[in-house]
Amino acid sequence: MAEPWAAPRAGGGRRLLLSLIFGQLMLHSAMAGQRMAAPLQALQAGHEAWAVGLLLALFAALPVLTAMGAGRMADRHGYHRPVHLAVALTTGGAALAVVACWLPDPWRFGLLCVGAAASGVGTNVGLIAIQRTAGQLVTTSTERLRVFSWLGMAPSLANVVGPVVAGFVIDGAGYAWAYAVMMVLPLTSLVFARGVPKEAGRVDPAQAAPRGRAWDLLAVPGLKRLLFVNWLLSASWDVHSFAVPVLGHARSYPASTIGLVLGTFTLAVTLVRFVIPLLAHRLDEVAVLRTAMVLTGLVFAAYPFAGTPWLMGLCATLLGLTLGAVQPMIMSTLHQLTPDNRHGEVIAFRSMAINASSSIMPLAFGLAGTALGPGVMFWIMGAAVGAGSWPARGLKRAFERPHDSAG
Repeated sequence: MAEPWAAPRAGGGRRLLLSLIFGQLMLHSAMAGQRMAAPLQALQAGHEAWAVGLLLALFAALPVLTAMGAGRMADRHGYHRPVHLAVALTTGGAALAVVACWLPDPWRFGLLCVGAAASGVGTNVGLIAIQRTAGQLVTTSTERLRVFSWLGMAPSLANVVGPVVAGFVIDGAGYAWAYAVMMVLPLTSLVFARGVPKEAGRVDPAQAAPRGRAWDLLAVPGLKRLLFVNWLLSASWDVHSFAVPVLGHARSYPASTIGLVLGTFTLAVTLVRFVIPLLAHRLDEVAVLRTAMVLTGLVFAAYPFAGTPWLMGLCATLLGLTLGAVQPMIMSTLHQLTPDNRHGEVIAFRSMAINASSSIMPLAFGLAGTALGPGVMFWIMGAAVGAGSWPARGLKRAFERPHDSAG
């Protein structure tokens, strides 16, 4: 069997990959911890649910507007300049939240909102640069699957590490200290950045894409189809995160039970991303994507009939395995479809779709859930993502065409 730990061809192998993974882990953990703490603080201060929703949306809304600039920066300057900017923004966002703790409302809430936007943008800038650099370390589809599977474990773990650390610090010392800890986490990314060569991810300026041509990437065969598939699967992730608490609350389950159901989902995502490198040499990206979409649709169809927490946990585990397998396949396929000097831009397109979904879809889910009930949300999303497996088959044909139309 092939070596399960990918060995990038440039810059030191495992050490370089670990530097990218832990750099992303620290950045994302800080944002995730702040994203948990700020809404909780706003609720305890007596703010309405719509205001808390606005605060949460800012973590994802601003990255939609700044993603393309971040992608072009990564294409032109490689790894280090975008990551330094990411650290500055994420640290600054947490620092604003610290200051907000000493101010009265409405100044406190306003500063929490600004801090949320800064932290969200910073994490996204870093994510794009790290993913682009990782994709350029290897040359084959199998190696990419391994690299993006290992790298995909970072946000999964960060969504556990950040909120758990912030929660314990809030209980022990208060919100200001929790935000202060979140300030420190991004700074450790600079330590890990020292393991990444200065030239990592850089391209010859003569090869860089001219400014103003980002949208012509959509002419690349198969790219619009892949971004549509990515959006469907991202929305599936969002509907699960939103609908499980609603469904659990409707059944009078305690918060700890709902949290365990969501925790099993995260654990399954991490597990499947650990297993993929072991099987990467046997996997076909398009086949895995289509299978994941069909299975996701089936799990969503069954979810409302899961009448006990144990059955909900089983559904969450199955869904985590299917959706967790998607990100490495999407990232590998993006890199195969697009020219090397446009990878930052195409990752930015993906980021825009994900963050737009995270900003808009919870509101749509809330309206649908109020009108139709949480079970219907699962069925609608299941039908949509299952049907989406049909157009996804066209991605196979895209690999057989030349990809220089946007180069």
